[in-house]
Amino acid sequence: MSSLSQDELAKLEKIAQQVRVDIIMMLAAAGSGHPGGSLSSTDILTALYFSLMSVEPGNTNYQEQDRFHLSKGHGCPAWYSVLARRGYFSEEHLATLRQYKSLLQGHPHAGTPGVEVGSGSLGQGLSIANGMALANRLQNNPHYVYCVMGDGELQEGQVWEAATFASHYKLDNLIAFVDHNGLQIDGPVKEVMNLGDVAERWRVFGFEVREIDGHNLDEIIGAVEDLKKLKGKPKMIVARTIKGKGVSFMEGKVSFHGVAPSCDEKAQALEELGGI
Repeated sequence: MSSLSQDELAKLEKIAQQVRVDIIMMLAAAGSGHPGGSLSSTDILTALYFSLMSVEPGNTNYQEQDRFHLSKGHGCPAWYSVLARRGYFSEEHLATLRQYKSLLQGHPHAGTPGVEVGSGSLGQGLSIANGMALANRLQNNPHYVYCVMGDGELQEGQVWEAATFASHYKLDNLIAFVDHNGLQIDGPVKEVMNLGDVAERWRVFGFEVREIDGHNLDEIIGAVEDLKKLKGKPKMIVARTIKGKGVSFMEGKVSFHGVAPSCDEKAQALEELGGI
């Protein structure tokens, strides 16, 4: 359980619901994008930016605040919504997703306020977060580094090189998440390349691990608060999630990995989310 009151959790749930509405509106306007993984990571990002992280919108010196990297860059609509509603840029920009010269491209880039490093090929994010965490330690910087990965990208070998690095250097200022929704672009993760017990894998690589419901804000916040008390190990939170969470016809459907909603689907999704 977290340290938050029921009223505080209710406020966060309302924000997460608004983020889901934003995602549907953004993708429908763009006519392209990735709804499934954006919706599955919404609660994690909401908890981080509105409760857990020490951040200063408008301050481009990221060394003076907690740092975040979205390794699963295709899930950026959720991140963009959270950044806008946290005050990094005007919410009006959300309607420009994927447009030419927009601040909000199809994958994160450093030209977007609040984005320190762009997201490249899947599997690179933990390496980037490692560098940030080690730099903070060398500079006696007390701030934390957070990273969110998808479960499909755990099939990349670079992830496990980065895991070895984090464990070897005992990066206890690193808190990473796996958005474990069980689906990737080609189908179920278990069928594409089975990862086995994901939590146990991270334990074997020397991480302190927590397994949670990735849509339960109380569990998300409680896990981070608990892990911050522990020293000497990097931390991993395996968050069990549902791809397309919050929209009935998208939930658990790999077909909505990278397909924007049609006009009719947009209307149905917004009705379910209370956005109209």
